[in-house]
Amino acid sequence: MNSVTETRFGLYVGGEWTATDETEKVYNKYTQSLVGETAVASEEHVIRAVGAGKEALRVPFSPYERYEVLSKVAKLLRERNEEFATTIADEVGKPIAEARGEVGRAALTLEISAEEAKRIHGEGIPVESAPGSENRHSFTKRYPVGVVAAITPFNVPLNLVCHKIGPAIAAGNSVVLKPDEKTPLCALLLTELFEQAGLPKGRLNVLTGKGDVVGPLLTANEEIDMYTFTGSPRVGQLIREQVGLRKVALELGNNSATIVHNDADVEEAAKQVAQKSFNNAGQVCISVQRVYVHRDVYSSFVDKVKAYTKEIKLGDPRDPSTNMGPMIAESEAERVEAWVKEAVEQGATVETGGKREGVFYHPTVLTNVHDDMKVCRQEVFGPVVAIAPYETEEEVIAKVNDSEYGLQAGLFTNNLAFAMKAMEEIEVGGLIVNDTSGYRVDHMPYGGVKKSGHGKEGPRYAIEEMTEEKIVVFNL
Repeated sequence: MNSVTETRFGLYVGGEWTATDETEKVYNKYTQSLVGETAVASEEHVIRAVGAGKEALRVPFSPYERYEVLSKVAKLLRERNEEFATTIADEVGKPIAEARGEVGRAALTLEISAEEAKRIHGEGIPVESAPGSENRHSFTKRYPVGVVAAITPFNVPLNLVCHKIGPAIAAGNSVVLKPDEKTPLCALLLTELFEQAGLPKGRLNVLTGKGDVVGPLLTANEEIDMYTFTGSPRVGQLIREQVGLRKVALELGNNSATIVHNDADVEEAAKQVAQKSFNNAGQVCISVQRVYVHRDVYSSFVDKVKAYTKEIKLGDPRDPSTNMGPMIAESEAERVEAWVKEAVEQGATVETGGKREGVFYHPTVLTNVHDDMKVCRQEVFGPVVAIAPYETEEEVIAKVNDSEYGLQAGLFTNNLAFAMKAMEEIEVGGLIVNDTSGYRVDHMPYGGVKKSGHGKEGPRYAIEEMTEEKIVVFNL
């Protein structure tokens, strides 16, 4: 495990790499060639990893030491940007430009986490203001929850790992990481950087294997103190049911809506929608899926989105000229194909796209849609955007809210009153004005409502999730 050019990776438990007889193959999503093999964790490995995490908590690891380790990993990651970007392009199918951007963001997430390790603080509580407590003084402190199980998805396999590992370590916890079996390689390469940076043994443990096998082993382990999960609402609900009263942070799905009002810059709105509907082949939980356009500018907007979408070049993710790569699996492209076909049978019009070629599904713009179509009601998680007209502010806010999800929404308008009304009434964790739902930077609070989950990411906010607040009261 000393060379990052090896294609076989073991488990990382208690600071040691461990091989297993059974392995899981990882394929290049464009060529379908083998790019790596990973070990498969068993119940014994889960027990050992959690035990190593608990044992590590007994060894002092000061906030400044956490800062130093996380800062060093961020620096090492930047130095190996191209290696990590190529790995992401291969195992995800993400265009190399997007992959490079993800590596840069991951390094920044770790850097922010490092800084936040020095800023964990409590507050003074004025208990002396209560009658009979005049001689008392009080304050709060935050303490790590303990062992955190982090379960991450395939679509952003480096930065979303950093969004869990970085804050967890910054807060003084130990981590047991389970990356998605389809895209585990960059997480394992990152683990090598933590090892190189001097992270104490047991503070990070990495278990690979099938999610439906390793996941239940993690949720059944009573020694884990908290679970942080990014993925589907179905699996998020299972985790909630299985872990009982222990802490859980869930970042789940969305069918992201963006509104384009009649006073908006239609050209800019169309450009942003075309860009942020098809990033990573639409496999991003805040990718634009539903667009509601004021009837006054509807035709113009549709024409412009079609034009921008037709310019998107599909191809080899390693080719710098490629704008969109393959989906994560041909079965997913087939699912999207079936959903679009069903929508067309129900009256939708394909303005552009609507075609599958193996693991590729062409970026697709649909009109004449209604809100009960699967492409509007559920999460497509593919390169499909559905556009519908509206006439009044009240109507469009109701349409956006008519969803089981509520992660983020976008609104293009120069009407301050409408923006403020949308802020108050749209049921989401984040409203992005004059951009799409797809906007995110890594230090902002990020999380949703309804079936989009609960809890916040962003290092500062994740640290709050991953610590327990204790109040101390002195009677003087």
